[in-house]
Amino acid sequence: MAYTLPDKIKNMTPYDPVSGEYPVRLDANESFFSLDELPELSSLLQQALRQPLNRYPDPAAAGPCRAFSALYGVPERCLTAGNGSDELISLICGSLLPKGAKLLTFAEDFSMYRFYGEICELQNVTISKGDGLTIDVDALLKTIAREKADALIFSNPCNPTSLLLGREGMLRLLREAPCLIVADEAYMEFCSESQSVLDMVERCGNLIVLKTCSKAIGLAGIRLGFAAAGEEITRALRAAKSPYNVNALTQAVGQAVLSRPDVLQKCRDAIVASRRALQRGLEERFGSCQAVETIYPSETNFVYMKVKDAAGAYEALKQRGIIIRCMGSFLRITAGTEEENGRLLAALNEIWREQP
Repeated sequence: MAYTLPDKIKNMTPYDPVSGEYPVRLDANESFFSLDELPELSSLLQQALRQPLNRYPDPAAAGPCRAFSALYGVPERCLTAGNGSDELISLICGSLLPKGAKLLTFAEDFSMYRFYGEICELQNVTISKGDGLTIDVDALLKTIAREKADALIFSNPCNPTSLLLGREGMLRLLREAPCLIVADEAYMEFCSESQSVLDMVERCGNLIVLKTCSKAIGLAGIRLGFAAAGEEITRALRAAKSPYNVNALTQAVGQAVLSRPDVLQKCRDAIVASRRALQRGLEERFGSCQAVETIYPSETNFVYMKVKDAAGAYEALKQRGIIIRCMGSFLRITAGTEEENGRLLAALNEIWREQP
């Protein structure tokens, strides 16, 4: 009998990021710092790269977990390291939730949550945040109860909306929701005032907090993430993951960079300053522009805006060598260097001035 692909994967297509060479790339929410070029880290990184590659890496990734623990104040016993947050999301969906369990996600959120839910044969229940793009905790709790949801996963602050559910709302959700809560705090470092619930993982048996090294820490290329949770969930995740899931080079580089909070704080502050400058430039130049409907306040390293012809603006920027993200009627623009931000603003000024 011939093999037939299962229905869940038949019509899937590979992830297809923008390819090609563009002078200005503001599409992937990456850091504009190349940490290997920072003199404060050069010797640490050179040493980290001298790993014995004929040996398997530490299956517990103890080095980066220890450095993460010191940086964020989370006990090592509550940490699971992963090959980026993507592996951890897949692990959560595939091992902590049985086939057919209901996974609640938001329509205006990171699309990979639903992707991994589908691959793991969960029931995806997608709800909208409404026109304001914010989370209404009362409405969310009612939906969780009505749907009998087994798990809720969302980014906070949100990718792509750049908006935040505050700590009080998160704590209420943890108290009252009768399901697993997975809070992806990939962008929490960029908040004007941290609203993290990392400190709650030992006290809340239904909480997992995801953290990544790809955003504020600026290590998107090494693929390193962490799941913080109580000891019971952590034991389950460590047992279910593949034995050597984080490679030796990633572990060494991650540990080296995470051990320098002074450098990370300097980079974080510069990225936040860039985002504020980008937002201010967009608001001052285009706040009353007919082409722009809304520029949202940001608690991330990007700016999210609703425009009348998002696809047209995206293509016009692409022709000028500038790549951003077009998401339906919205544009998501990563904060870049001062020069990159300036080129983007000048290009948008040209594009929208040319429109009738």
